[in-house]
Amino acid sequence: MRFSIFTTGCKANQWDSHVIADRLKERGLTQGSIQAADIIIINACSLTGRAEADARRFIARARQMNGHARIALVGCHAQVYEARHFGADLMLGQAEKFDAERYVAGPGCFVAKKRNLPMEGLPADGVQKGRTRSFFKIQDGCDKFCSYCIVPFARGAVRSRPIAEIAAFLEVLRKKGTREVVLTGIDLAAYADPASGKGLKELLLALENLDTPARIRLSSIDPEYIDADFVRILSASRKIARSIHIPAQSGCDALLEAMGRRYRSALVRQVVDRLVAGNGTIGIGMDIMTGFPGEDEARFRQTYEFIESLPIYYLHVFPFSERKGTRACAMGGKVADHTKRERVRKLKKLDAEKRAAFSRRFIGERLWVIPEGRVYKDGYVKGFSDNYLPVYLPYEKILENNLVEVTIEGMEGPRLIGGY
Repeated sequence: MRFSIFTTGCKANQWDSHVIADRLKERGLTQGSIQAADIIIINACSLTGRAEADARRFIARARQMNGHARIALVGCHAQVYEARHFGADLMLGQAEKFDAERYVAGPGCFVAKKRNLPMEGLPADGVQKGRTRSFFKIQDGCDKFCSYCIVPFARGAVRSRPIAEIAAFLEVLRKKGTREVVLTGIDLAAYADPASGKGLKELLLALENLDTPARIRLSSIDPEYIDADFVRILSASRKIARSIHIPAQSGCDALLEAMGRRYRSALVRQVVDRLVAGNGTIGIGMDIMTGFPGEDEARFRQTYEFIESLPIYYLHVFPFSERKGTRACAMGGKVADHTKRERVRKLKKLDAEKRAAFSRRFIGERLWVIPEGRVYKDGYVKGFSDNYLPVYLPYEKILENNLVEVTIEGMEGPRLIGGY
């Protein structure tokens, strides 16, 4: 039997798809193109309406490309919205997707409605093909139940991998040539070793002296977790990349309270100042949501001006998307779609300005970059610096997937150009 797999959503989903594919191959299935597949698997995000639309469009396209294959919709979307199958033949929830080989022979809906889920086992092949950076999910689930968010229902309760298992897998990745690994999770700050209770800080300290890939990057970190001790660990590390992504969501305290977030804007500012004081070249990104119920023009301006005042690198901007089953669905003060679109446009313009200003700071500086394998039409390849700047370099095969020190020679539009 032949299968193809398509993924939408976060880094955790990318990891999950890698594990699903690895297990299917272990059991004798062959991975290939959509056109040749007997079973087409969509590991679909449930976070926004746009994510749902992506899954729906892909299913329609897959039907056109291969009318004979069965289609399986698995993961977060299937877990919480099993009735919205979009014509898929098979629905698998979070527990079932990692045993997909048990279900691919026929149609049906198999979704266990429970929050207490185990961490899936590790794939036999740790290297994710076609990626310079490997994702490694060390934590899953969320217990925060923010008013807008379906993720705690889709991903289940908080759970973590043992430190020993993490250390062993990172050693495998290094031996297979991985130069950078991204430690990811749904709420990475909630990481806790199941046996000892040691948290993320203790894990990072332990990895400092173990056999791991040269660069370890962290995915999104809740601002409440970024205290003085965390910043000291980050600043002193020889391995942890100087880039942090903070799911701030808003700069308006009234909205943060309505969202069910446990911090206020003053803490976010304190965290940014603390990170910059620890390392002045750190690249700080933020999630910002606009159009949440009750966000009038004054509250939007409060968020805009708050973000504008922060010394950060970039924004990930997205409009509020109503999710059935969350508290925000019942809230008044809905924001019109055209207003959301206009606010997204303004915030994305601010994002572009932030990115350009941060990038210009490094012209003439030396940065360590890992060039990727894809060669663009102009003969350049892209690689990411320690602080997550994309740098474009003249292609040389010998430098692919290696840590290379380069000089930032200038900018062409929004692109940083480096030389050896």
